[in-house]
Amino acid sequence: MSQEDNFEEKLETVVRAHIPECEGLVSADRLSGGASQETYRLVVKTSSGERKLAMRRAPGGEYVEVTPQHPGLDVEALLMKSARDVGVPEPEVFHVLTREDDLGDGFIMEWLEGEALGARIVRSPEFEEIRPRLAYECGKVLAQIHSIDLDQTGLREKLWEIPPAEFVEQTWERYRMLETPHPMIDYSARWLMEHVPENCETALVHNDFRNGNFMLSPEGIVAVLDWEVAHIGDPMRDLGWICTNSWRFGADAPVGGFGEYDDLFRGYEEVSGKHVDPDHVKFWEVFGSFWWSVGCLGMAEHYRTGPDKTVERPAIGRRSSECQVDCVNLLIPGPVEVVDPVDPFSSLDIPTTEELVTSVRDFLRNDVMAETKGRANFLSRVASNSLDIVLRELTLGPTHQGRELDRLQVFYQSEEDLISLRWRLVNELRDKQVSLDNKALQNHLRQTVVNQIAIDQPKYSGFKRAIADA
Repeated sequence: MSQEDNFEEKLETVVRAHIPECEGLVSADRLSGGASQETYRLVVKTSSGERKLAMRRAPGGEYVEVTPQHPGLDVEALLMKSARDVGVPEPEVFHVLTREDDLGDGFIMEWLEGEALGARIVRSPEFEEIRPRLAYECGKVLAQIHSIDLDQTGLREKLWEIPPAEFVEQTWERYRMLETPHPMIDYSARWLMEHVPENCETALVHNDFRNGNFMLSPEGIVAVLDWEVAHIGDPMRDLGWICTNSWRFGADAPVGGFGEYDDLFRGYEEVSGKHVDPDHVKFWEVFGSFWWSVGCLGMAEHYRTGPDKTVERPAIGRRSSECQVDCVNLLIPGPVEVVDPVDPFSSLDIPTTEELVTSVRDFLRNDVMAETKGRANFLSRVASNSLDIVLRELTLGPTHQGRELDRLQVFYQSEEDLISLRWRLVNELRDKQVSLDNKALQNHLRQTVVNQIAIDQPKYSGFKRAIADA
């Protein structure tokens, strides 16, 4: 529930004015998740009984500055309407919030029932029958999205247009502005710039169509969600993104963890009439991991500087290593040596550092989660998982960083410290002073990234794939 002054009073005024037959607001509950935007389940009273609605809103009820890259929630509402008009499953939008509503940027829409949690879509017996044809259905939906007439809908003048090379460079620049050295991100950016697809067609790109961003019923896709980063560009971006390993939720099937490339391509080709080049899609699959690795770091930066200082944002920041290990597996797979845990540095007194961290983690995971629900329960789980990272870093981090330093000192024949050598490598990758084919470089990046994900998330499928032959 939002804690803003008069939140419910303002919301009740809005729903009474804009929802057919609405007689008042019964409840407004913020749902878990939603690191970029807030989502609420509204219950309103109507002449025919209670009715559920959904509200999507900017974090904290802010009025967000509109940019070409982020045109705003009012445009997101237009995108959903335009998609609905060409047959894409979407909810009906009832009202786009205005300044007079005093609730921030957002819109209120029809509530649709369906599953949006990617892990359940991949594993739940409820979807056992739909999963074998879901990749095919996703291909068809993406072809419908890409068919939307940009001029007739007015979207061309509201969305930014960006070609592949500029998209890579823009993402790379966003990472560079964070001023943190992650050599695998720079390596991936270099590879992408050297493999940019040429002569691409342009269309409306959803830019975040993936498992977890559509709602599913046992009969099929109910709604496509989260249009906030849509743009005009290479439509193959969408096909590569749904194949990105981050959105397979631990499963092996390349399309969302539930389907195969051929089925996705077949569905797309049948509706669009256009051939899909698998190498073109692979470029965007690599880009997907690169893009999300930067996006994760951006979440941590938002925690430092933004209005939403929830525990979720820094936790997402640590997911950057998941994306980086996916880039390793796609671009420079090979043997790795995983470090063994050691006794962590700790206080000489009782309790130890490890005991203190463990006690707080267990309190969150056992006591707090047992007494909470909704978003508070979700954030308690996130917080306890973050403390697991701290515990692993205490036992693995010193050896991992020591080996990273040793490799870089040998590579550069230098006694500089670790952060200086990381920056030296990053700058040489950016300036093309080191070849991407350098075997010592590839080995160093592989060892460093794989051992970092062992700290951040050892259950991640990309880590398991990287050490499969170790």
